[in-house]
Amino acid sequence: MSYYGGVEGGATASRTVILSSRGDVVGRSEGAATNHWLIGIDECVRVVHEMLVDAKKNAGIDPSSPLKSLGLTLSGGEKMKFQQEMEGALRRLHPSSSLSYTITTDTFGSIATASPRGGIVLIAGTGSNCQLVNPDGSVYSCGGWGHAIGDEGSAYWISQRAIKVVFDAEDGLQEPEHDVSWLKKTVYDYFNLKTRSDILPYLYTNFQKPVIAGLCQMLAKDGKSDRLCRSLFYAAGEVLAKHIRAIAPYINHDMLSVSGGLPIVCEGSVWKSWDLLQDGFLHTLYPPGSNPVHVQEFSLLRLTQPAAIGAAVLGAKKVGDKLPIDYSTHVTQLYHFASSE
Repeated sequence: MSYYGGVEGGATASRTVILSSRGDVVGRSEGAATNHWLIGIDECVRVVHEMLVDAKKNAGIDPSSPLKSLGLTLSGGEKMKFQQEMEGALRRLHPSSSLSYTITTDTFGSIATASPRGGIVLIAGTGSNCQLVNPDGSVYSCGGWGHAIGDEGSAYWISQRAIKVVFDAEDGLQEPEHDVSWLKKTVYDYFNLKTRSDILPYLYTNFQKPVIAGLCQMLAKDGKSDRLCRSLFYAAGEVLAKHIRAIAPYINHDMLSVSGGLPIVCEGSVWKSWDLLQDGFLHTLYPPGSNPVHVQEFSLLRLTQPAAIGAAVLGAKKVGDKLPIDYSTHVTQLYHFASSE
């Protein structure tokens, strides 16, 4: 029996699975963040190794026995230099991890978990990213540039905008479009602020992206009836849809005619608030009266299995093995749109 590992990495948490040659998940584990832009390569290697050891133990495999392949789809893992350094460090420090390595970005794992034919993944978690993989293997991207100049529509982006709306109102710089009282109280309560200056350590000295992004969960849970909070999520829906519009010209025609329409895999916790995103999302794709996106039908899909499975599939593919995967069990439909409906 051969075994194939997969690592799904992210800016907040990561997951690992081990598949048998029959395509069954035989081992699982979870770990901390693995985005090397945030934690560095050394820490990334440490977390991956610990998860892999735990997953092997969970599968009843001797940790000193190398896997046939290990696929790592990591947030921030698209650059060849990082891939080479990461593989080199794993081989040097932990030679019993795997015989083969495949390292790429996190979006690839999500798509490979949902379908063997490609599709779109639109990530809206701590950060955001969008990637199209066509059946012919061509790849097109939009976003994924991190919190400094990107992450539009993500939990961090929504949280940062909420803070700014409150502080701009307090400064008299920009009057909000709706009453700011609830949003101000929520921001102050989440960060335990006594004065506005108390926010500065969170933003600079002790900056942690997941901590800032965590505000979004409170906004989504308790802010459904607050008009200003709802406007933040509406704007997030708009900007997430703009990612789809950006890559739409490159979509292979074959993917537009499959059952259910264009598959869009929606990854990240922000999608749990689809009811708050929906109006902005659809209005941007299909604005009344002009310039609708040329996609006539699409399905928003949520993974029911970890994207680490797709990472393992990609790793197995590199060594020439095609695992017997039932992809229909990996997704559930969040939303379906057809222009005729």
